[in-house]
Amino acid sequence: MLNEISPGIFYNKSFQYQEISDEDFLLCYSDNQVLLQKSGDDYEIPRRRDFTENIESPVYLFSVNSNHFFGLVETNLNHPLFEFHDIFILRNLKNKEFAWFASVGYQLMKWFNNNRYCGRCGTKTELKKDERAIVCPECNLIIFPLISPAIIVAITCNNKILLAKGKNYKGDFYALIAGYVDIGESIEETVVREVKEEVGLDIKNLKYYKSQPWPFSGSLMFGFTAEADDSQQIIIDEKEIKEAGWFTRGNLPTHASDVSISGDLIAAFEKGIF
Repeated sequence: MLNEISPGIFYNKSFQYQEISDEDFLLCYSDNQVLLQKSGDDYEIPRRRDFTENIESPVYLFSVNSNHFFGLVETNLNHPLFEFHDIFILRNLKNKEFAWFASVGYQLMKWFNNNRYCGRCGTKTELKKDERAIVCPECNLIIFPLISPAIIVAITCNNKILLAKGKNYKGDFYALIAGYVDIGESIEETVVREVKEEVGLDIKNLKYYKSQPWPFSGSLMFGFTAEADDSQQIIIDEKEIKEAGWFTRGNLPTHASDVSISGDLIAAFEKGIF
């Protein structure tokens, strides 16, 4: 999956490095686009040495081993090798480590840019010095990064798996049923509700699989497996789902890649792991 970067060690303690060096990486975003540097038939994250412009007040984000990553607020950067691309290009980069670094940077900089002013009193906010947080110097409101818990579930019946196409997918592929946890719900209750709402099925034998942080939506995905009787009628929620159906092992349609927990679960089913 995208976040599995071993032997790299992701170190997300905030604000340990205030001074940027020429070898440090710079992450820059404009709306839902990321600035990347062309490298052969792939892309990579530019370093400070690649910029001729004066870089003002970059925000320290995280480190991986001895590499440090900073975020840029400015977006008016010009360089023949730099290009802004839709953030979802990161799902297809050959360099999976760079894909993960730029994804996490996107989540952090989106949080930073969305909270530059206090939502309670309107004062310009500051980065907190002793933890990953934003603080209002006027009313002392503290804003931590928003992480939304969500579920995703592989529903099977013997050698078949339920796959669906979401209406908001960027691409023509199948994936698994997923959804956000609502107020007052347990993770397990969310799985049961989302499956019933999106495809009209009752499930059983719910089992936890693994989790994955998913920076594109600021989510922490909790993966599950479950079983359902395929004699039940599939009734899709047309606001969320284009189509859904059962597919047999060895004959699966185009589906989410294993950079995501959805693709990882589908690959595990295809291998007969569950």
